Amino acid sequence: MKKHLWTGFIETVKKEVVPALGCTEPVSVALAASIATTHLKSKPTRVDAFVSPNLMKNGMGVGVPGTGMVGLPIAAAVGALAGDADAGLEVLKNITPTDVESAKLMIDQKQVSVGVAQVSNILYAKATVSDGENEATVIIADGHTNVVAIEVNGESVFIADPKPVQKEQQPGNIFSEATAQDIYDFALNVPVEDIEFIVQAVELNDALSKEGLTGKYGLKIGVTFQRNVERGLLSGGLLTDVLCRTSAASDARMDGAMKPAMSNSGSGNQGIAATMPVLVVAEHVKADRDTLARALMMSHLMAIYIKSYQNKLSALCGATTASMGAVAAMTWLLGGQFKQVSDAICSMIGDITGIICDGAKTSCAMKVSSSASAAVKAALMALDGIRVTGNEGIVADDVDVSIRNMSALANGAMTQTDVQILDIMVHK
Repeated sequence: MKKHLWTGFIETVKKEVVPALGCTEPVSVALAASIATTHLKSKPTRVDAFVSPNLMKNGMGVGVPGTGMVGLPIAAAVGALAGDADAGLEVLKNITPTDVESAKLMIDQKQVSVGVAQVSNILYAKATVSDGENEATVIIADGHTNVVAIEVNGESVFIADPKPVQKEQQPGNIFSEATAQDIYDFALNVPVEDIEFIVQAVELNDALSKEGLTGKYGLKIGVTFQRNVERGLLSGGLLTDVLCRTSAASDARMDGAMKPAMSNSGSGNQGIAATMPVLVVAEHVKADRDTLARALMMSHLMAIYIKSYQNKLSALCGATTASMGAVAAMTWLLGGQFKQVSDAICSMIGDITGIICDGAKTSCAMKVSSSASAAVKAALMALDGIRVTGNEGIVADDVDVSIRNMSALANGAMTQTDVQILDIMVHK
């Protein structure tokens, strides 16, 4: 048992599992604009933003909390006018209707622009704010809150040390000598008081789920499941509850609900996918709080481990890989050991790898629910000794090799898929 990794595991989870209000890509632009305004020291009359192609893809069609609008221009404008520069991914938590109206007016008067930057960074947001006489620019790169440069009137006032930037680019460094078995062993044996903090993921994401079940958000997928149970077209039970409550949280989050999600690896949907199915199964088996904490830690850390092999943003839907973390915890809660956990992850890789990310939007809740459904299926198969074998497709006999095979696909051939997706989106 690699106990020397445990402190790093905890630090990694505390870094990668954090509250986020709204989709993290437009929020990153809002944060850059907000920080820039603090350096301008006056109310901006113009905001110009440039973002990486991947960030543009994920920001074009998603709701921005508290605004009733979608897209990067409103995020940039309201962030510049009223964002809390010290709040990280909750930068928009204090905006008011008056702030939103002022931001909309800036957009109507063509005082806000957003363009694509020709940069190599997968995640990049540059915001310049101006009051007509002075201007300030902030660049965030390689991490949703990772400020790498600040300029005021063309003069540099901050340049990040390249070493922390490199660390942010590779949040999975702690995993260089770790395996899925190590994560499983850690979650089951670490003193529970060291990981009790992870239960906050339930508090935030379940509140989002309940908000989504009001039926006011997005495609109303969670409500649709609930309504059809009441109609008798669907039966209740574990699978339906997982689908209903997980997709409802994503419904609310993707349509701009003013409630934070507990994110995972920079994504609220990934946080929801790693939390809600685990919570539903834990309630189903009547798990106590300590058991719930261990299950959530297994899910979130496994999701981070899997994601650490991939680019921060890619053409591979992040909800699918986060759900692979969830299936580990679900399988364990239902009585499985590491053999069944690894089998379930391999079956999911054989099932839903290749679901594309075509930007953040309300229909992401459908992909979240599909991934949650696949997790329930894979867990039940594994408990019965059934899995996708190492003779099939990209799946290997060993779970860690299977994870690396999937990630090679995401980082390799699917990079061109990403280019094609963005081309389709901007020209339709």
